[in-house]
Amino acid sequence: MTDCGGDAKLEVKQASKEFKESENVAEKYSAMTATKNSDVNMNVGELSAAFTAVPTHKSVKKQIQFANQEEKQEFSKFPTKTGRRSLSRSISQSSTDSYSSAASYTDSSDDETSPREKSQVNSKGSSDFCVKNIKQAEFGRREIEIAEQDMSALISLRKRAQGEKPLAGAKVVGCTHITAQTAVLIETLVALGAQCRWTACNIYSTQNEVAAALAESGVSVFAWKGESEDDFWWCIDRCVNMEGWQANMILDDGGDLTHWVYKKYPSVFKKVRGIVEESVTGVHRLYQLSKAGKLCVPAMNVNDSVTKQKFDNLYCCRESILDGLKRTTDVMFGGKQVVVCGYGEVGKGCCSALKALGAIVCVTEIDPICALQACMDGFRVVKLNEVVRQMDMVITCTGNKNVVTREHLDRMKNGCIVCNMGHSNTEIDVTSLRTPELTWERVRSQVDHVIWPDGKRVILLAEGRLLNLSCSTVPSFVLSITATTQALALIELYNAPEGRYKQDVYLLPKKMDEYVASLHLPNFDAHLTELSDEQAKYMGLNKNGPFKPNYYRYERCSKTPHITILLILTDSTHHNVHIFTVLYLVCVMNTCN
Repeated sequence: MTDCGGDAKLEVKQASKEFKESENVAEKYSAMTATKNSDVNMNVGELSAAFTAVPTHKSVKKQIQFANQEEKQEFSKFPTKTGRRSLSRSISQSSTDSYSSAASYTDSSDDETSPREKSQVNSKGSSDFCVKNIKQAEFGRREIEIAEQDMSALISLRKRAQGEKPLAGAKVVGCTHITAQTAVLIETLVALGAQCRWTACNIYSTQNEVAAALAESGVSVFAWKGESEDDFWWCIDRCVNMEGWQANMILDDGGDLTHWVYKKYPSVFKKVRGIVEESVTGVHRLYQLSKAGKLCVPAMNVNDSVTKQKFDNLYCCRESILDGLKRTTDVMFGGKQVVVCGYGEVGKGCCSALKALGAIVCVTEIDPICALQACMDGFRVVKLNEVVRQMDMVITCTGNKNVVTREHLDRMKNGCIVCNMGHSNTEIDVTSLRTPELTWERVRSQVDHVIWPDGKRVILLAEGRLLNLSCSTVPSFVLSITATTQALALIELYNAPEGRYKQDVYLLPKKMDEYVASLHLPNFDAHLTELSDEQAKYMGLNKNGPFKPNYYRYERCSKTPHITILLILTDSTHHNVHIFTVLYLVCVMNTCN
């Protein structure tokens, strides 16, 4: 601010404070307007606040007098009390167009009418979609463009393969989180020749503006944030049940879409050429179908691919757990008692982040190997019912059901934060909290106080659904790794010759994992060392990979495969054979670097 502007503001405040004659105020303002235009423009907002702050006294009835008509016109330009809001808005719109878009997007007066009851058409005249508001498409396009900047590997794959159109003829029906990052994946599939119809796998994670942008671009999207359970299944059915269009590929996250097609449209399910599943919950369902002999199509388990487990599950959750908790509760982590249920890759990422910010973290586990990992990483392994009374936060990430029961919730202390980082909403028994004796109080979006009769409050986030995608965002770069893996898995299954894949669940080939990783190395200006012919021969490897056997899992220890060895020791004194001990040794050939 210039000195001239500062003096002017001070003079106005003094005039206000001492309450001089109104004519003097007008004279002061006239003097201000005589300064340079740039000075006035810089301070118009502050001068408005200062001028309109002059108190009004009923005893004063004098009208402002002007020396001439020109001064009166100049004075009239100055905003009145009722005009300040519109002035502020016009300044915002002229200074940054994106702000005005954001304002319209976040408008609290948004139409509460269900999208199912609306009739919407995109600019191409198509109405084959159902989103919250198609008018948000421009804002959503900007979100997608931002995500593309950090998903260069997926964009690179798009550019390399779009000339060949490896998915030409593929009709992909998808059920994933609909975010800016998955939009980049969807548009990549379209660029590679696929026709796509899409819905959301979580009722809270959809970014409405992104769904609108996809619908505007011609993708049939059926999703909006805050769907009911009925809406959720209606959207899935609208994706699948389209006259004259039949899916031949499924891309799923959680298994709900696969389950729906299998149950409701068995004839469609039998003609599907392949299923790509991302989550541990969905993979579990696929293995159940396979074990029962009911899986009649090949499926690709992306969740257990190295590029998903070691990057998305670990690094993504390590960053997004903190983001989700901060946005919803503004919690301070230092010194907080936290229990993380499950020490898989998601649990490892959560524990690492919380510990780094000073939280006191303990872990629950059913698997002795994961439990040992937690111990070696410095975390105490406990049973939930032993520590639940002392915990400030309870976080689930197991993929199981009823990990946190009503009994646990009853014993929690006042103010305990409860949330879930697993895909499904089954880990916390939320249903048991919907009883007459408990009161639900909505604090803010995705944050509820569940109040007990004695006044105790438990803070429940996202109603037990996935925290990071329901309450915050996730890093685009890490999701680029998973999305690239999904795209390659679809290409592999769709183009595989008959007989390569049977009716079973498969892991991605190691070569594909390595290719996905190599696409992302240029982001770090990383340069790989190349094997010499002599070195490759010595190691028994191809110079171009794969560089590890399929059972190598890129971690300190693993669940499988393992070797059980019975050590039989001889007592030399009695010359008798005694079994002194039985040692279960985990084979390290696939686990230690």
